[in-house]
Amino acid sequence: MRRLRQLLQPIEEDLADIVYGSRFAGGQPHRVLYFWHRLGNGILTFCSNVFTNLNLTDMECAYKVFRKSVLDRISLSEKRFGFEPEVTAKIARLDVRIYEVGSSYAGRTYAEGKKVG
Repeated sequence: MRRLRQLLQPIEEDLADIVYGSRFAGGQPHRVLYFWHRLGNGILTFCSNVFTNLNLTDMECAYKVFRKSVLDRISLSEKRFGFEPEVTAKIARLDVRIYEVGSSYAGRTYAEGKKVG
């Protein structure tokens, strides 16, 4: 519930139209896990930033909040892991205010059920 409030706050204060959570910004606690996964995320986020001219720290974070009016302006087709780059590329073309909020994160180990390899 606290995460949701943090994500909604910039929208409620009329500062943002879209808010991305970030596991790597804002000094929030996060579990330390796999170097190669963090590096891969960093490369994907960097590439996204190059093509979108944004400055996100964690494009792949699952926590995202949108005003409905923004969602009404884009058409999405991806249903799997391509959702994040697709939505990020499409919102980058719009005249919208994007904020990023630090998000606490407790990733899973492979023994705990991590499925991405």
